[in-house]
Amino acid sequence: MNVASADPMSLDSVDYDPVAHLNLLFSHPSTVSSVSRVSSTIQSHKHGLSRSISAQEAAQAYGPDSSLERMQSAQAELADLFRRIESVRARALQTERDITTMTADIKRLDATKRNLTHSMTALKRLQMLTTAYEQLRGLARSRQYRECAGLLQAVLQLMRHFHSYRSIDQIAVLSRNVSELQRELLEQVCEDFELAFAKGDVAARRPVLVEACLVMDALGDHARTRLITWYVNTELREYRQVFRGNDEAASLDNIGRRYAWFRRTLKAHEEDHAAIFPPHWRVAEALATAFCDGTRDDFKGILEKSMRRVDGAKLDVNLLLSCLQETMDFEQSLERRFATEPRASIDTLSSADDRIQNFNGSISVAFEPYLSLWVESQDRALAGMIPRYRTQPLLPSDEEFSPQAVIPSAIELFHFYKLTLSQCAKLSTGDRLLELTRTFAKYLDEYAQLVLVHFLQRGGAAQGPPLEQIILVLNTADFWHTNTNQLEESIKKRIDPDMAAKVDLSSQADAFMGVASAAVMALVAKVELSCDGAWREMRNTNWGRMESVSDQSSYVGELLRHVNGKAQEILPLVVKPQYARAFCDNVVEHLSSAFLHNVVQCRPVGEVGAEQMLLDKYVLTKALENLMSYHNPSSSSSSSSGPPPAGFVKRVHLAMARVDPLLKTLQVRPSPPEGLVQAYLIHIADRSDTNFRKILDLKGVRKQDQPHLLELFAIHREGAAASSLQLVASSPLLTPLMAGGTSLVSASPSGGLGGASSAAAGAGLQGRFDAASLGEKLLNAARDGVERMEGLGGVVGAAATAAGEAGGDKATINENLKNIGKFLRRDIGGLGARFGRGGGEG
Repeated sequence: MNVASADPMSLDSVDYDPVAHLNLLFSHPSTVSSVSRVSSTIQSHKHGLSRSISAQEAAQAYGPDSSLERMQSAQAELADLFRRIESVRARALQTERDITTMTADIKRLDATKRNLTHSMTALKRLQMLTTAYEQLRGLARSRQYRECAGLLQAVLQLMRHFHSYRSIDQIAVLSRNVSELQRELLEQVCEDFELAFAKGDVAARRPVLVEACLVMDALGDHARTRLITWYVNTELREYRQVFRGNDEAASLDNIGRRYAWFRRTLKAHEEDHAAIFPPHWRVAEALATAFCDGTRDDFKGILEKSMRRVDGAKLDVNLLLSCLQETMDFEQSLERRFATEPRASIDTLSSADDRIQNFNGSISVAFEPYLSLWVESQDRALAGMIPRYRTQPLLPSDEEFSPQAVIPSAIELFHFYKLTLSQCAKLSTGDRLLELTRTFAKYLDEYAQLVLVHFLQRGGAAQGPPLEQIILVLNTADFWHTNTNQLEESIKKRIDPDMAAKVDLSSQADAFMGVASAAVMALVAKVELSCDGAWREMRNTNWGRMESVSDQSSYVGELLRHVNGKAQEILPLVVKPQYARAFCDNVVEHLSSAFLHNVVQCRPVGEVGAEQMLLDKYVLTKALENLMSYHNPSSSSSSSSGPPPAGFVKRVHLAMARVDPLLKTLQVRPSPPEGLVQAYLIHIADRSDTNFRKILDLKGVRKQDQPHLLELFAIHREGAAASSLQLVASSPLLTPLMAGGTSLVSASPSGGLGGASSAAAGAGLQGRFDAASLGEKLLNAARDGVERMEGLGGVVGAAATAAGEAGGDKATINENLKNIGKFLRRDIGGLGARFGRGGGEG
């Protein structure tokens, strides 16, 4: 092999660099002519290398140390190794055969020894069995039961070893003899018991009977069960004869005699017979179980027969409950008696078993299908209470009114529910408790509608109920709203788990929240009534010929005097802040709607008059911001002087600002006419010719001047489409304005109380809140109020407006109370949480 050259420019060099070599060979343009000579030299070198590689490959393949020879040598070595392994395996097999041959005799000897041992053991056991059998026969004849019991256990244990040998005739005969002896012993012991009890000499033969029980234990469970069953039937034979064969004794009136008879029987058993039977047999418990089973079946037949009486007389509910209570007391006494019974030793097999039975419900389950009669009796009792509650005074004559007071009938009804629920839960936690829950729900609805709403109807639509009565209804509705939810949770804890999902009193809780909202609306109606004189003064003012703007109109002071006076009278009586806030919100909604309504009644309204109305509105707004300060002003010296809640202030400004677009439009003079049209498009921002004509009527524009203004309105309305003004089809502010200026049904986005307060001047108070007329529009207006307003005020205000127009159907009223309560529960709950934290927003 050629040694690589150390010259980096040599082709054989390890560090050969072809680029550097080429640069060296062709360092000048004149050397280009030697390209062919260099190329031939490189080709010659290449061919030389190829020949050298081929020669070395041939030498490697066919030389004395070639890879082929080494592979053949390895294969030969492996074949030799396999031959050696096979030889070792063959020698091992031969060795094993030799060892087996040498030890065969030893194995035969071991097997013979083992078989001989088994045979000797079997013969010895057979001898023992035969001997024990003969002895057992003798002991059985002489009634030596204690020895029989021990020997019988040995015989039965020995006999188990010969089960696989019963194909042998002698063993089969012996097995039959042992079985026959077992049967004879069983019959003999039963006969001894029967004779002893029949002749009445149990006490004299007690030692023999005690030992006989040991034999029955040895004979097994079937023997023990037979003897216990016989004893129980013997003891209960008299009971079945007396209380099943005699209709008078078997009646429910004599149920106490049944339990008294068994108590005497159980006492006699404990004194005379209990010592005979082993404690782990629990004979007394078996006796009680049999008595309960038989008595339960008797009661089922008696109750079923009572329900099928041809004379049509129904089962006496009081008797049924008395029997059921006595039965439950009896079951409890058995449960206490046997729950404390000492257990047998843990060494006995029977001690590992639990008690035979839990006695709770073992007899009383027969009454459960008939507890619906008891539920019906509670239904009748409640049905009689509701009319009585309607006629009772809201407060006893000797009790003074308190802002925290609740109507006494609510407390009475609550205690009745609590007592009835506790009693039913003891009787049944299944279908009957669910049935009672439905009865509770039914009369909660009736109490809300027929009692609480009834009190809100007093005084007529003109005056309404007295203030103290409204506060009592509000407190009572809130009381029952809270306790209805607690009642639902209490029932769910007591009722069977699979029925808990069917317990739902949320709609009843919502109904009471609806009553609370109606009470709040009745309080607002008190404010509404006091404001009529001020609104009348506003309508009597000549707003069309007013020449200058003063500080504030005289009616504003009169209005605020009445509003603040009523707020000072009402708010200290409203205990919970959330209801006080609801009242204030609705007063603001009422005043806003009434103000807008009366603007319509004051036409024509001149430009100066409109400006004066804006100033009056500003004064009202600032005054109403402090309305919440009248709620418990003495509770804290700092609370009355502090700033009003920010949320309430925002509500006041939003409510009172609804009149701004109308008044700002009325401020603009009709000449030049383009100014009035532009003001309408900016402030009112709708495309309605009808609404624009209403503005012209309010301003007192003559009929002959209106067509020109309507033409200009149409032209500018079309031009507004190309500008940035976004016009709606009809403004929600002006849409309720009726042609001819008759009334404003509801200018409030929430349908506030203003529409109910001021109909046409001669309409009086016929449109006021009336709890008797809560109907379908209560729900519709409430839903509209929730969609348009931010909180509670819109909901209650909407309900008030609708109340004056709704029907009085009982089912409709009740359903709408529940629906309005759902809205109020959410919003009042939020208010209560904020007031509870002392929050400023309210």
